[in-house]
Amino acid sequence: MSVWLERFKGVLLLIGLAAATLVSVFYQGRATGRKVERQERADHINEQAAKARQEARDVQQETAGMDDDAIADELKHDWVRGSGKGRR
Repeated sequence: MSVWLERFKGVLLLIGLAAATLVSVFYQGRATGRKVERQERADHINEQAAKARQEARDVQQETAGMDDDAIADELKHDWVRGSGKGRR
């Protein structure tokens, strides 16, 4: 009887170690996945910010060579809503 009890304890210990190993690997992988996701999100945000800065530089360079009347005409043409056909 004591031999069976010792074998049973050994099997339980082995199953416990295997379960602990699986849980450890699972949570480690989960943490690594979160870290990768955060890095990808930060890279994407930085890329968008770089594009926005480049667009701002392009607009500054474009308007630097224009006089005030040309800038006002461009703003009025591109950014001000016209009366349009659907307006009352």
